[in-house]
Amino acid sequence: MNYDVIVVGSGPGGYVTAIRASQLGMKTAVIEKAELGGVCLNWGCIPTKALLKSAQVFSYMQHAGEYGIQLNGSVQADFNGMIGRSREVAGGMSKGVTFLMKKNKIDVIAGTGMLKPGQNVEVTDAEGKKANYTAKHIIIATGARSRELPALKQDGKKIIGYREAMTLAQQPKRMVVVGAGAIGVEFAYFYSTIGTEVTIVEFMDRLVPVEDEDVSKELARNFKKQGIGVMTSSSVESVDTSGDGCVVKIKTAKGEESITCDVVLSATGVVANIENIGLEICGIKTEKGKIQVDDFYRTNVPGYYAIGDVVHGPALAHVASAEGITCVEAIAGMHPEPIDYNNLPGCTYCTPEIASVGYTEKAAREAGYEIKVGKFPFTASGKAKAAGAPEGFVKVIFDARYGEFLGAHMIGANVTEMIAEVVTARKLETTGHEILKAVHPHPTMSEALMEATAAAYDEVIHL
Repeated sequence: MNYDVIVVGSGPGGYVTAIRASQLGMKTAVIEKAELGGVCLNWGCIPTKALLKSAQVFSYMQHAGEYGIQLNGSVQADFNGMIGRSREVAGGMSKGVTFLMKKNKIDVIAGTGMLKPGQNVEVTDAEGKKANYTAKHIIIATGARSRELPALKQDGKKIIGYREAMTLAQQPKRMVVVGAGAIGVEFAYFYSTIGTEVTIVEFMDRLVPVEDEDVSKELARNFKKQGIGVMTSSSVESVDTSGDGCVVKIKTAKGEESITCDVVLSATGVVANIENIGLEICGIKTEKGKIQVDDFYRTNVPGYYAIGDVVHGPALAHVASAEGITCVEAIAGMHPEPIDYNNLPGCTYCTPEIASVGYTEKAAREAGYEIKVGKFPFTASGKAKAAGAPEGFVKVIFDARYGEFLGAHMIGANVTEMIAEVVTARKLETTGHEILKAVHPHPTMSEALMEATAAAYDEVIHL
């Protein structure tokens, strides 16, 4: 069959791309070898948030007395119930994508796609049958998978990745999490909250190393308070799985240590799915494990495009979606703006939550800016205190000369819902003065952004 657009992969990059292409009047198909919605809906963003919500509710119930609520009897975490709810939520979202495909008249082709020259894709179905499809435009959106380190070969039982972490048959008593990025700290929070003894091992000198240093320090303080072990500037040298559990040898600045645990979770990032999909056959160029594209996601071979985790940039669902929309709008001749990669928000959903966009303080100084920095702690927020969530702060960074909003970094309750204000403000080239004079509602968590801005300009009232 001939199409205007074929999208290989149906994650948040692929299915969003397909829908936008269909909206623009293009005959569109999606090729998917597993579940519609890809990793994000089925094994990533959505089911992990369901698990984290279960952990949060459990934590609330454990501390109900602090809110003036007395519970009769003990509160128990039902691990299998939490896992079951998570899978139900993921299943529902995947069905939602199926509905969207039908609504937008997009053909879903089940099987594994192999790119061929001449804008062809060969699809092999579950029974091994092959079929060929052609399109004027082929968009690669095959996503990524858990990265494996030489010392952490995943066996799916004792050394696991994020998929297995969401579907374990029983809750481990002790866990070592290797990697303190978003995936690592989210699972560390979840398992620790429901009673697993958790230790995080991070090669860099701080947790969430891509975030502002103040955020990393605040998260480490909170995690240690929650009872999570934190080992930074450390690396796993080997894991002995010959016994009932795991013996993890860790190299630290002080020497080598060993930790015994039931499960090791490898959360050391992801690697793009670009092998065995026909890139070499078609002559599509790659660099450092990613497909090379221009500002509108065109590869070096006409008619072939790539978006999402397979191209350079943050491996985030909302980034993949934005790239896909930009790609098909360019194909349709709409002249979209290239994406500003310095205005992409990042969110981490442990407790306390983390959200950020733009320059960190260190990066702004290194870029040569003279800056104004403001910080407002949630301990001074009436809403945060009333909610029983005084941990964290909002930190803002402005260019001292022109007031340009360079970046914002937040840690605390609900900050992942607050960061969009900063993204929009920066897109509109809003200045610090304009943020300061925009009246924010009281009492809310979001007024901390206004207060932090006031602190940057020496006008703060509530500190």
